[in-house]
Amino acid sequence: MTEPRQDQILSNVAAYYSARLEAHGATPRGVDWNGTESHQLRHRQFLRLVRHDQDGSIIDLGCGFGDFLGYLRAAGHRGHFRGYDVAPSMIKAARELHGEGDDRCWHVGASPNETADFAIASGIFNVRGDVGEKVWLDYIRKTLDVLACAGRKGFGFNVLSLSSDTDRRRRNLYYADPSEMLSYCLSRYGRSVALLQDYGLYEFTVLVRHPEVKP
Repeated sequence: MTEPRQDQILSNVAAYYSARLEAHGATPRGVDWNGTESHQLRHRQFLRLVRHDQDGSIIDLGCGFGDFLGYLRAAGHRGHFRGYDVAPSMIKAARELHGEGDDRCWHVGASPNETADFAIASGIFNVRGDVGEKVWLDYIRKTLDVLACAGRKGFGFNVLSLSSDTDRRRRNLYYADPSEMLSYCLSRYGRSVALLQDYGLYEFTVLVRHPEVKP
């Protein structure tokens, strides 16, 4: 069996999330999360990256229907927000829910054509379907490089954790080793890396600051 190329992976991801949105609408389940409380908890982890720069611009890669924008604004963040998603239906929903204006815009795509102060990706590394683990890890690492280039001051992402209970894992999802991911990010992106796995979900969040930027 031939493993899919990067473009095939993105096409499969877009189809998967389009189907979730069609089935569940602009709700946490529409982006494959269990519920509102856990969805908000995930958002909260990224505030540590941006909380000292309330006017900093943000790129949200895999923005879904734009729920993170609402969370940021409720937390007092004022910076420009650019949402990207590979599923056109998600971007359509984001525009309908949040509009576009001087402080926000939405784009279909997997690679930003501009930079921002910070770049984040939430949930985009979870659903690998039947893609082999090595191929999926390569996809993750290529996407991390995209985030690293897109966020001038830093970037953040989350991944399901191998520290989760074995009997709760799903075969179509990807689970990463937290220590291996931390080691990889330290070696590739510098020493200003934090790994968060203390917020009660079966995942972890990694925050990376570029060396010249102080927290």
